[in-house]
Amino acid sequence: MLEIPPGTLAFGTQLPIQTQTTLLAGPWEADTTPADLMAIARAADRSGYLYVAVCDHVAIPRDKADTMSLWWQDTFTTLGWLAAGTEQVALLSHVYVLAYRHPLVAAKAFATLDHLSGGRAIAGIGVGHVEAEFDALGVSFADRGRITDEKLPELAEALEHTYVGEMGALPRPVQSPRPPIWIGGSGAAAVRRAARWDGWLPQGPATHEAVDAIRRQREEAGTADRPFTLGHVIGSWLHIGTPTHEVRPTSCVGSPEQIAESIRAQLPAGVNQVQIRFDAPCATAYAEQVEAFGTLVGPLLQP
Repeated sequence: MLEIPPGTLAFGTQLPIQTQTTLLAGPWEADTTPADLMAIARAADRSGYLYVAVCDHVAIPRDKADTMSLWWQDTFTTLGWLAAGTEQVALLSHVYVLAYRHPLVAAKAFATLDHLSGGRAIAGIGVGHVEAEFDALGVSFADRGRITDEKLPELAEALEHTYVGEMGALPRPVQSPRPPIWIGGSGAAAVRRAARWDGWLPQGPATHEAVDAIRRQREEAGTADRPFTLGHVIGSWLHIGTPTHEVRPTSCVGSPEQIAESIRAQLPAGVNQVQIRFDAPCATAYAEQVEAFGTLVGPLLQP
């Protein structure tokens, strides 16, 4: 199973283009191509990123189209395509709404991705948040947390074993005993859920309170000595160097040393994985920022 070596601060990125929600997307993303998306993923692949991530929505209600947009490429189609064009970087669903799928269907997708990529799948799992999407798929929005909790052990069992009862499936994952399961979300229920699995993907910056809660719950469960990925999402867009475009008001701009110092200053103790995003005017510049961070900033973050 993929693990972050002790004493290492890993970094990954949620890719642009795959989703073009107006809350996050830059105006340049509307004119991009699949080749642009691949170029950004390859920049991460060759410059030391732990993972690239893509989102999961099936359909967006009309009344949310203006803010969320309708552009959400399918999670596994996109990750499988990216797997074929990269060699080392892990492939993360951030996050896959397990409540929408039967656990055997989800396990088939993650196992196949892990097999085809040579062991690079990470199962990022969340409960979802768009009530109308649940309604359209015939799933109870109110029960989504309970449904997710019930399906997670079934997903893990199907990833770990060829047979679940009398039903078997091949191919098997490359990772043993299965790809890691990281839980997304920052609410109390998500934090409790994350403590029972292999990692936590907060919805934004990690708080000291949430980190302490996860640590305490893992100690109480007797699993504190097991490897665990404790995540943090950098709240601002980053731009390394002097920008030649108008950056977002919330962007962090500076030299590699300044960017590294800013990141280190905001990390709660115990965090071993950070997720980053970049302020850039076009796909080419975005890929350049991805590579600049990996080669110039990433090494400065190591203890």
